[in-house]
Amino acid sequence: MKSAPTPHGGTSRTSSGEPTGRGSPRVSVILSTYNQPRWLEKALWGYTCQTHTDFELLVADDGSGPETAAVIDAFRATSALQLVHVWHEDRGFRKTEILNRAIITSRGEYLIFSDGDCIPRNDFVETHVRLARPRHYLAGTLVRLPREVSEQITRDDILSGRFADPEWLGTQGFRVGRGVTKLARRPWLNVLSDVLSNVPRTFDGGNASTWKQGLVAVNGFDHEMTYGLEDRSLGARLTHLGYRPRRVRNRAVALHLDHARPYATGEGIRRNEEILARIRRNREVRVRVGLDQMAAFMAAEAGAAARGMP
Repeated sequence: MKSAPTPHGGTSRTSSGEPTGRGSPRVSVILSTYNQPRWLEKALWGYTCQTHTDFELLVADDGSGPETAAVIDAFRATSALQLVHVWHEDRGFRKTEILNRAIITSRGEYLIFSDGDCIPRNDFVETHVRLARPRHYLAGTLVRLPREVSEQITRDDILSGRFADPEWLGTQGFRVGRGVTKLARRPWLNVLSDVLSNVPRTFDGGNASTWKQGLVAVNGFDHEMTYGLEDRSLGARLTHLGYRPRRVRNRAVALHLDHARPYATGEGIRRNEEILARIRRNREVRVRVGLDQMAAFMAAEAGAAARGMP
């Protein structure tokens, strides 16, 4: 089971504000992963057929084994994806640390966050880029698939796009229900559903995006937080900074593949609930231990490597 976070070294294999000029922002997609190579492979197939192709993709790897590196290397060899593998040693659930390491490593000014167990529809990146607005963050959600359907989805299902088709999902035994409005490719319905929805606009790490400038201002993700609400706490800080959430639940579409979560503990979630309540109560903006501290650690790490120290 993954334990509490502690800073430790890592690797990146192969930083700026909001735009003032014309054209699309430089975009980085950051996917978090931990020992789910089969799911990561399916997610990466989804990114190979995006309608918006000008992006780099960073896999923020919280200490996975060599199977995950092998998947990434295979995509480097066979696809046009601009892939960066950002990794640190497995020393417990340290997702917030590896995400901050990936943010620092990224070259984009606009960052899209998802997970390595989420398959994006082919317009996922395009939608995030098109709907981006200064001093906003986009708040999406996921269509959550059961384990059996998650297992059944193939490479061809993803490349053809049928994995996100509600009728095809129905033939696989998945009852889409109210999620059908998310999967329907009807722009007027998707916009109307987002406008009329009363679901809170929260920063959920499986489907969210914002400007790197804002992330730097709040000092990134909170290293003190383990599993649960660590993404929503970032959204709360962005809101306190003056950023406004924009709902894209029915326009930016990604499907979540089911899996176990052995790192989720009741004690950790309760502690994170208390932290989030404190952030909201005190209208906190900056994280105490986050991006700045990770940047200093990475600089020291690089200096040690240059001197030949282990």
